[in-house]
Amino acid sequence: MRKYGQHFLVSQNVIGGIVAAVPPSATNVVEIGPGKGALTELLVQKNFSRFSAVEIDPEMKAYLEEHFPALKGRVILQNFLKFDFNLLAQEPTFFVSNLPYIDAAEILDKVLAWPFFDGAVFMFQKEQAQRILAKVGADGYGPLSILSQVRSVPKQLLKVGKACFNPPPKVESMVLTFDKKEWPLERGTEYARLVRLVKAAFLHRRKTLFNSLSLCGYEKAKVESALNALNLKPTVRAEEVGLAQFLQLSKAL
Repeated sequence: MRKYGQHFLVSQNVIGGIVAAVPPSATNVVEIGPGKGALTELLVQKNFSRFSAVEIDPEMKAYLEEHFPALKGRVILQNFLKFDFNLLAQEPTFFVSNLPYIDAAEILDKVLAWPFFDGAVFMFQKEQAQRILAKVGADGYGPLSILSQVRSVPKQLLKVGKACFNPPPKVESMVLTFDKKEWPLERGTEYARLVRLVKAAFLHRRKTLFNSLSLCGYEKAKVESALNALNLKPTVRAEEVGLAQFLQLSKAL
């Protein structure tokens, strides 16, 4: 059954901690990649108004529906990255998952982009979780930090050791919660502009922000003017620029 590289969560303390982080007020809850149902069993017991699970593995889907009869009709067989959100109720949605490490960043991005996102509790590889939480100037601060924090409020919930899984992974893990946040910019063009800016800023990490943006096609005079307006030195590097400053730069450029 383990053909998708799954590491099944077996620690009852971690399982209980994740489920407890789902607010009782949540009405529409979606679990991503339920596997054998370690989290699912407790989530179903909470009797949310709407609960569904998106699972990529047909064998796992069959296993879940056999062991948890209440899930029949609620398990959607699909790769979540290709999942059509229109299949969900258009209402505030809370997401839960022990995320597959390889796709975790992409899944997080898709979830945060959903207009009805209402919160999440996700497990990541420890280093990736630290990058999501990283503040300006810290190790790991970069596009993942900025683009996560501009759309949500991530917080550390639990540290998870290798022994909490079967089979044990080669890395440590961490559970984060994501609170809903009012976006400070328009979701379409303005957000796309910010994404382009942030990725360009960190593309040449050894270079100054000015040089990195210039190499990525931004007009030098405009970059210089924008940096001056924000009182940023010409020698400033991307990792020294905070979220609010990136938002201002995006609007200026």
